[in-house]
Amino acid sequence: MAPPLEPTGDERQQLQAEEGEVVTGEEENKDAEWCYQWPVFRFDRAPRRLYHFRQQFMAGDSPGCNFFKGVKWSPDGSCFLTSSDDNTLRLFYLPEDAFTDRAECTAADIDGPDSYVSSLIVGEAETVYDYCWFPYMSASDPATCVFASTTRDHPIHLWDANSGQLRCTYRAYDAMDEITAALSVCFNTSGSKLFAGYNKFLRVFDVHRPGREFQQHSLLKGNDGPSGIVSSIAFSPTHTGMLAIGSYSQMTAIYSEDNMELLYVLHGQLGGVTQVLFSKDGNYLYTGGRKDPYILCWDIRNTIGIVYQLYRSSEHTNQRISFDIEPCGRHLGTGGEDGLVHIYDLQTGEWATSFQAASDTVNGFSFHPSLPLAASSSGNRRFDLLDNVEEKLSFSGDQNCASVWSFSGSLELGHDAAITDEALDSGDVSQGLGLNPRPGMTTSNWNKKALEGKVGIPTGSRKKMMPAALIEEILLMTASSATLQRRKGRLRWLSLITSDSYSILSATPLVVGEREAVGDVPIMAISAM
Repeated sequence: MAPPLEPTGDERQQLQAEEGEVVTGEEENKDAEWCYQWPVFRFDRAPRRLYHFRQQFMAGDSPGCNFFKGVKWSPDGSCFLTSSDDNTLRLFYLPEDAFTDRAECTAADIDGPDSYVSSLIVGEAETVYDYCWFPYMSASDPATCVFASTTRDHPIHLWDANSGQLRCTYRAYDAMDEITAALSVCFNTSGSKLFAGYNKFLRVFDVHRPGREFQQHSLLKGNDGPSGIVSSIAFSPTHTGMLAIGSYSQMTAIYSEDNMELLYVLHGQLGGVTQVLFSKDGNYLYTGGRKDPYILCWDIRNTIGIVYQLYRSSEHTNQRISFDIEPCGRHLGTGGEDGLVHIYDLQTGEWATSFQAASDTVNGFSFHPSLPLAASSSGNRRFDLLDNVEEKLSFSGDQNCASVWSFSGSLELGHDAAITDEALDSGDVSQGLGLNPRPGMTTSNWNKKALEGKVGIPTGSRKKMMPAALIEEILLMTASSATLQRRKGRLRWLSLITSDSYSILSATPLVVGEREAVGDVPIMAISAM
């Protein structure tokens, strides 16, 4: 949760003068230097390859037999986890210069040695089906530094991300009292339950009670649910209690977490569903399939049809190709067989840009949760032909590799990105704010609603203190209403209340031009996608 922002400069001085307080110049200077930081990606410029990893994955007698299968950032952004075909999970911590001096770092050499070695190597006995981070993982709290993995013919393992030791196991048994392996795993949003997908079943483990105790839910109640193997699980990030399940039967289902009531069933994927992912506001669901060249966008408030399709080159491979949404929720990135990472604008569903990440299949792509960084992984299985048994497979530096990319961007709001009084007078509100109307709403209608006081617009001295991306993120997370009221004749205070009855950001000073905006004001003019 972002810290509440307080008035500064002349506004604070006036308010404190009315209350009998004195503001010193030193306090005012400290306040002016403070600014909320939020990652802002610029996709109009090609990213730089900041770090590169390949050599440590090519060791062994058959280097061509190993390849990457995915990459995932930790929730706190301190490290990322990779999975490879040698049944190994490797953890890489970000160097200190990645947080401070990215602009001064030179681009990584793809043909040279690895940028640095992995900090932790966890070897599994069989093929790794899936893995996931504990949602509240923080490097400053060792108790939370864990991740779960599931492998063939083995129970679910919970690993310590610091020592690599096995914390505990979660075991499911079939009717013959034999251990059955989960095909997908995911923690719920509170981190108290571990959901595991099986063939036609979903089993739920209590994180604090490892062992063989679990709740089992059949997905074929009433013959309406998805059949086949549960390949992917995702929870809505807005704590609405909804979870999405993708299966290899080309079906996606949305359930209520509390009672596992089936809410929606989505059809339309050409191949078996390999990934499901909610948008940042929880109103949209994105699904991708095996040998399916399109990522489908669904509006869960109206599931009668597909909103739009996002193309990626994946129609000729059985590999699982993952995609991710950047922290602000505006863009989606996905890999493909062509070695490109495609970036799409989720508000319009249009292609934004692409860049060459590898010369083979990019099967994993993940945005950093708090910095303008992203990680990619590439590779595919290769076979030695009998006629060329004496010849060894050779690879270029950008094949079977993992890379960390640095995007151009700014973590602070400058003068160019701020809303100005002139923009308010001219009506060009959305452009100055960096916000965009929801699909189907024209910019002029959006501006009209903004000028009528239907949305919160920062002006005056606040324009340097609140990033446009933060305003957008706050407004996207709100449920139904906002309360605007005057205070001291100068400030209006915006209190955003969610459907969960807790405040996302309270007592935040925002100004709505010079117009009156008193009472309960709907803000439905802004939507996430």
